Amino acid sequence: METDKIDGLTRLFVIIGDPIHGVRTPTLFNEMFGRKNINAVFVAHHLAAGDLKTAWAGLKTIKNLDGVVITMPHKTPMCGLVDSLGINGRVAGAINAARRKSDGSWEGDMFDGIGCVDGLKRQGHEVAGRSAFLMGIGGAGSAVASALAHAGVKRLVVQDIDPLRLDRAIGRIRAAYPELSVASGTIDDGPFDLAINATPVGMGDSGALPFDPSPLPASTLVVDVIIKPEITPLLVLAQKTGHPTQPGKHMHRGQAIAVAQFFGFDLES
Repeated sequence: METDKIDGLTRLFVIIGDPIHGVRTPTLFNEMFGRKNINAVFVAHHLAAGDLKTAWAGLKTIKNLDGVVITMPHKTPMCGLVDSLGINGRVAGAINAARRKSDGSWEGDMFDGIGCVDGLKRQGHEVAGRSAFLMGIGGAGSAVASALAHAGVKRLVVQDIDPLRLDRAIGRIRAAYPELSVASGTIDDGPFDLAINATPVGMGDSGALPFDPSPLPASTLVVDVIIKPEITPLLVLAQKTGHPTQPGKHMHRGQAIAVAQFFGFDLES
């Protein structure tokens, strides 16, 4: 959307988070709006955690605001601020998008996990019937767990540093998907077809590892949801040990496509 075309009829979409400088979502959507000549604009709002409730009370009164993308640290608290939740938001206990419905109410849902599964499938990796290890059950991890369950994994083992958060997440998953074998555990409880890092460990220049992929069978796909760096320390080591890998960029693209559909757009056409 070119700035000289913004007028009183322009529809507004925003992304909220802290920090916000590294987000790519506005670029993806604004390129689509320009390509399709849609009178809309997508902007980033730098919003600290303590200001969320006050800011949301104001944002939802903006009549031409149609959608909000939510990033850290707002994914979990936004669940209690929207009027209704989709199934992935309910199971994950977090949301990363909200849209204004025709009656003026706001509906939220979680698409991080859907993006992860979509990215896997687009790269030729089947999910249904597989066994998976998931490191981390925070906002992103809960979303990935929910999406894996919805996609039909047969076994899911989850590890997290917060035992209470882990127990609550497993309880939500079991309630929504009673046919799934889901339990807490470690990478040693394999073998696994998929091993996924859904924590921030390895982000930036830390060089840290969320888990050691070395003991995993050579066929295990090692996945990291981190976007920067694209090849994380986990993926570097997994490649050295001969494991197939998948970086976070595929999840990010899949998530953006799903969020666009939630907002009523086709990001790919």
